Amino acid sequence: MLAALFLPWHLDSINIWHHDDIMRTTVTLDKDVVRMLRDAMHRSRTSFKQTLNTAVRAGLAQKNGPKIPRFVVRARAMGLRAGLDPISLNQLADDLEIDAFVEKNARARKR
Repeated sequence: MLAALFLPWHLDSINIWHHDDIMRTTVTLDKDVVRMLRDAMHRSRTSFKQTLNTAVRAGLAQKNGPKIPRFVVRARAMGLRAGLDPISLNQLADDLEIDAFVEKNARARKR
């Protein structure tokens, strides 16, 4: 058990005694998780095993995961500016596309 504290990225627990009492397993933890576990051990003054079991129980007990506030988009009517005809917007898009095409070809001819 002490080896797990000195080698935080690789830890071994104790042997299996009974099929539903204690289970031996090897777990590889990320460095940030080890840091959080050590901080929790220090704050709670509990053993590595007890701190890890408490953290796993708390994580698995969350049914819907962490509570994140829902992002809501509030739509509002923007309307069109005065003088714009909604029927002629497609014509405007066509005119802009034609202008861009003509300008691109004019640049290609100059080369």
